Amino acid sequence: MRGGRVAVVGGSIAGCSAALAAARTGATEVVVFERAEGRLQDRGVGLALHTDRYAELEQAGYLDATMPWARIARRPWVVRDGERWAGREIGALPFPFRSYNWGNLWQELRSRIPEGVDYRTGVTVAGVRAEADGVSLLLPDGSREHFDLVIGADGYRSIVRAAIHPGTQAEYGGYVAWRGTLPAETLPEPGDGPQPAFPEHDALTVAFPQGHMIVYRIPGPGGVGTDVNWVFYAVPPAAAGERFVDPTTTHPRAITEDLVAYQQELVDAYFPPYWQEVMRRTPVENTFVQPMYDMAVERFAEGRLALLGDAASIARPNTGSGAIKAVQDAAALERALRTHESIDEALAAYSAERTPVGHATKALGRSLGRAQVTETPDWPSMDQDAIDRWWRAADGKGGFGGHALGRQS
Repeated sequence: MRGGRVAVVGGSIAGCSAALAAARTGATEVVVFERAEGRLQDRGVGLALHTDRYAELEQAGYLDATMPWARIARRPWVVRDGERWAGREIGALPFPFRSYNWGNLWQELRSRIPEGVDYRTGVTVAGVRAEADGVSLLLPDGSREHFDLVIGADGYRSIVRAAIHPGTQAEYGGYVAWRGTLPAETLPEPGDGPQPAFPEHDALTVAFPQGHMIVYRIPGPGGVGTDVNWVFYAVPPAAAGERFVDPTTTHPRAITEDLVAYQQELVDAYFPPYWQEVMRRTPVENTFVQPMYDMAVERFAEGRLALLGDAASIARPNTGSGAIKAVQDAAALERALRTHESIDEALAAYSAERTPVGHATKALGRSLGRAQVTETPDWPSMDQDAIDRWWRAADGKGGFGGHALGRQS
């Protein structure tokens, strides 16, 4: 950067990563605008990070082994089979991932931001105006602040994206994810079978027509204890799905009685007894619904505006890339700012590297969504060979778990 004033719009995992990137490349001043006033670290949802992607981000200085995490090694697929307590395993896939608690990861990244960064909470940016020598942000009190660079890390309804790509918004993918967490000590008894119902290092998947649920352990809040994180994908009834078509009117954690009831119908019809009990034991206050959206912009940067995370491209959680995609974007932006003579050259290089990745991840999310949710196979008839063939077809060119940094397709 060699000096300059940088604004980051959004202060979650994406925003903290962007602020780190800007501060570490020599910006004179970094200001983060986060609209939430509450405690972001209280968001206890889980996320998983491929071990190869972790190694890259550790080398880049964004993650390290001191952050609370849990190991995942295997992903078995199970179906209901009579009254078998834990169901019947139809196959398993390697799953070399590390799992995190979203709130813990945010807190760790937030703590790494230098003290000189001005992290403002409860501030919603009202407008973005590109200018010849930078960008001005309109604030709620009517004032304007001028910056040499503005980074949009403000999610799928990004105001910064609207300044670069007017009218571009996320498209509803046709299904939703119910999400929930519960303390691991409240899990049901494992039963009398030869194998544990839920082995410690598994990301177990319960399969059913037009959907599945993946479940794995994550560190508890603050790294204390262990929680269980589940993500339940299914196509909702048509009337319920219609409310998600316009992402500008959808609350990101929307949940309604009809969706709760529909999920329960699926659980009663298709889940083995053990997993029915897991769902019953999940506290209602720990659940929410996340609509699946697709979006990838034509350019990750224009002028003195840059986008990263969900502001630039939205990857369905099926891709296994999650919030880590935003940290990768920040690492790529930092590298570009370090290795180019001007901000303009750096942003052009950053966009050239990350835009193709955003589009590839979007396409992968659609492919995996079809295979695992909207066009599922006859799960009970599957065996290990069938699971292997099915997964190779769904993953296509690869990329599950996130594309490698520097890879452009």
